[in-house]
Amino acid sequence: MVHVPVLLHEMLDAIRPRSGGVYLDGTLGAGGYAEAILLASEPDGRLVGLDLDPFAVERAREKLQWYGDRFRAVHGGFHEARGILGSLGIAALDGAVIDLGLSSDQLEAAARGFSFQRSGPLDMRFDPTSGEPLFEQLMKISTKKLEEILATYGEERYCKKLARGIVDALAQGKLKNTHDLAELVARVYGKKREKIHPATRTFQALRIAVNRELENLEIALRDIPLLLKKGGRFCVISYHSLEDRAVKLSFKEKVKDSERWSTFTLRPVRPRDEEIRANPRARSARMRVLMALQAQATEPSAEPVAGRDQ
Repeated sequence: MVHVPVLLHEMLDAIRPRSGGVYLDGTLGAGGYAEAILLASEPDGRLVGLDLDPFAVERAREKLQWYGDRFRAVHGGFHEARGILGSLGIAALDGAVIDLGLSSDQLEAAARGFSFQRSGPLDMRFDPTSGEPLFEQLMKISTKKLEEILATYGEERYCKKLARGIVDALAQGKLKNTHDLAELVARVYGKKREKIHPATRTFQALRIAVNRELENLEIALRDIPLLLKKGGRFCVISYHSLEDRAVKLSFKEKVKDSERWSTFTLRPVRPRDEEIRANPRARSARMRVLMALQAQATEPSAEPVAGRDQ
């Protein structure tokens, strides 16, 4: 399945790519945003793309190789943006975007363990070259901690029953793959009717925990705005309430300093009906945009950090 960039036109309207500009795509994915920004910033706009998924980085390099030295792909996370950009000699940006959703490629690859619709290993790492897969983390986790993860990151109302069920199934050797996990959740829910698959919230919560998504988002929300030039814009597309709330609160706190910051979006931008019909995965997307009213060069820069493949 081809990944369709969500809110693409709205993102371009917000970022306003131009020739000579320098941009960051903090979540390269299939390269849709990156290519659109490179096209809109011809002939000499530059873009650095980051992704924790090394497969996404390689695909983007191949897809966008025609842009030559205008494009640089780096294996690294958006929470490492200031350090990585510093290692590349980039001190300021005209615009930045991060899309917090899973790519279609990740969901379609059973071996990555993201989908409850395909049987695969209990992994869920964005970066399969580092860190512990989900199975290893679950083998060491307490029932209480797992309950907290399901309640906080999944807003799962059956968190206690699910946590006990997961820990018991692991101890009995009955939880070996994503199919087993999805079946366990379905049994806990029984015949209750749900608008979404009953495993959706559990898989979301565990994926967030495995990848430290909210912690990394907090770092990005702190650091990336400090790279913006005067008039530079930081665009964040989120897909669930935890992420959107974090973005909203971060931007709200910044705009208290009205001489330095402004919100380009008074309320989150949502996909139009026609986009949702063409791409149902876009239905929960929310876009918020922060604008720098002053150059942020006075802020201390992060220690340069090389990407994993630099």
